[in-house]
Amino acid sequence: MPRDPRQIQLEIDAARESLAATLDELTYRTSPTRLRAKGQDAVQRFLQTPAGMAAVGAVGLLLTVVVVRKIRHRND
Repeated sequence: MPRDPRQIQLEIDAARESLAATLDELTYRTSPTRLRAKGQDAVQRFLQTPAGMAAVGAVGLLLTVVVVRKIRHRND
């Protein structure tokens, strides 16, 4: 039994609209500006936690040790 061409066209149009909506969502989710802002927010939230503060302190201490060793090594 042959299918009605109007019904086929309606199905094609519905599929096209669904695909367009999916592409719009993917474009939104993978936007570089949005991803950068989301990453910055995540980092800022982490740095405000005790673990984040400890990590910043550890990096600061490590940098201080490296700089002091380089200065001492240069003076030898």
